[in-house]
Amino acid sequence: MGGYHALLLAAGAGSRFGGRKLLAPWRDEPLVRAAARTALAAPVEACIVVTGCGAEEVEGALKGLENSRLVRVRALNWREGLASSLRAGVEALPPSSGGIVVFLGDMPLVPPSAAGLLIAALDQGAVGAEMRYQDRPAHPVAFGRALFGDLLSLKGDSGGRHLLAGRQDVARFTTQDAGAAFDVDMAGDLMR
Repeated sequence: MGGYHALLLAAGAGSRFGGRKLLAPWRDEPLVRAAARTALAAPVEACIVVTGCGAEEVEGALKGLENSRLVRVRALNWREGLASSLRAGVEALPPSSGGIVVFLGDMPLVPPSAAGLLIAALDQGAVGAEMRYQDRPAHPVAFGRALFGDLLSLKGDSGGRHLLAGRQDVARFTTQDAGAAFDVDMAGDLMR
């Protein structure tokens, strides 16, 4: 089985935020750049950044993080929602990919160590792996190669987490790190 890849989903318009959310300043850099740093810190072969709305600006915010591990892909149907971004990311994977760890562009505080934990679970035979914080879904989320077909069939604004629900072959981890559940939805979230 091949190595693992990070997918950083950064295609949305950020309408609840008032637009241009991923470009909002976060600790002296654009929000999406902070999320990309976390994804690149994961033990993965490459980080595929999926852009859509304002793709050129979002990609421009990543300048300086250039290296052979950062790959840009555009979700042409980004208006459809999260499923379009996931499909674009999975389609961009090399045939040898053994699985993905999904990060979101509006979650800058995801604990970097979480990805390694999820990847280890995939290595041990789990079909997927997810984080939880205070008994609610958290990030990142990992999907093994066996679920790529299901991810490619997703539609609308739903992610792939429901593919893991109720399965016995999914590893679930609880974290005490609030960053695993912190996302920026509204401008006020930047101050929290």
